[in-house]
Amino acid sequence: MAKQNTPKIVTKKHIARLERERRQIRLIRGIAIAGVLIVVGLLAYGYLRLNVFALREPVAEVNGETIRTGEWQERVKFQRAQMLNTYNQYAFFQQSFGMDYSQQMQEIQFTLLSPETVGQQVLDRMVDEILIRQEAEKRGITVSAEEVETSIRENFNFFPDGTPSPTVTPTDVSFPTLTSQQLTLYPSTPTPTEAETSTVTPTATGDPSATPQSTSTTAPATPSPVPLPPTATGTPYTLEGFQEEFNTTLEGFAEYGISEQTIRGIYEAQLYREKLQAELTQELQPTDEQVWARHILVETEEEANAIYDQLQAGEDFAELAGELSQDTGSGAVGGDLGWFGRGAMVAPFEEAAFSLEVGEISEPVKSDFGYHIIQALGHQENPLNGTQFEQKKETVFTDWLTAAKEDADITTYESWKQVIPTEPALQAPPQ
Repeated sequence: MAKQNTPKIVTKKHIARLERERRQIRLIRGIAIAGVLIVVGLLAYGYLRLNVFALREPVAEVNGETIRTGEWQERVKFQRAQMLNTYNQYAFFQQSFGMDYSQQMQEIQFTLLSPETVGQQVLDRMVDEILIRQEAEKRGITVSAEEVETSIRENFNFFPDGTPSPTVTPTDVSFPTLTSQQLTLYPSTPTPTEAETSTVTPTATGDPSATPQSTSTTAPATPSPVPLPPTATGTPYTLEGFQEEFNTTLEGFAEYGISEQTIRGIYEAQLYREKLQAELTQELQPTDEQVWARHILVETEEEANAIYDQLQAGEDFAELAGELSQDTGSGAVGGDLGWFGRGAMVAPFEEAAFSLEVGEISEPVKSDFGYHIIQALGHQENPLNGTQFEQKKETVFTDWLTAAKEDADITTYESWKQVIPTEPALQAPPQ
């Protein structure tokens, strides 16, 4: 007899158990989905934090204007690329022509191995650029996209309207004849020697009076916009040739995450600097307050006091300089340093020299190089040659920039030290 299927009786207890199982399955599924969503969310947040949010965090604020991490990082990479380009140029000339650039190359290597140094240099430069642009805008100075494009083309030696011919305007440099007082003070020299030229030879003692010294007002080197490779190809004299060269350069920078916008921004900043400097120095005259002086340099204060007493007793300055001065370069010509302007000497020496009346002899003046006895032989406005005049303009501009930074509301955030780019890096030479 066949077995018959007996229908199961579904009890309330059985229904309740099934319902609990369904709820547990739904809960487990919900937890799993939530876990996946959390992981995806964390990954997305991490990506946005690293690639979006972090790049928008400020590294500095200048009068309410923000320098963001991303743009600063691009500029750091650009600076490193510039330094590498310069290093490769030195290496090329050293290998091809036997020129010794080992010291310059070592300095670049040292700087590249100090990312914080490069980062600080770039941050300072970007702060300067903002201050310059803010002042330029106050004065109604603007830089157009067309001017930026022209500057880029000129940097690539592309002149669609022809290469401009430089015009040289000679500077009339004439020194006045000596007064009877000066002839009495220094009869061995018929006319004063113009100081601070390339013919001045530093002495073995490193005497500041024979070597122009850098001061706090010395302008930092202005970066060239875009470095070209050391083995540059032929100058592109057609628009197509220029565009090809420029695009190749952009592709090279793009490998390091440096955008065309950043490159053009660097050109724009340079134009703002040039225009503002021209505005600030438009009434500047090509002359400079200068002193014609001679000195005797010795090691101790006792020696300096003894020489001062000898001079007060009427002994000849030139003879004592030739006999006793440790600055043998100037000592050979009676201690004569020629004419020099402000910023050429270390501060204590300069302050004393400019405060002296013609013919007056200073008491011992201490500097990092020893003790000086200084005599002023002349004090007047002297004409500047073209190079000196450009340096004077740069100094005036740098003085303005220093004052502007002191007056500005500048905030920097130390967090930038944790995100300094180290690329591009100097590659080890092949073995």
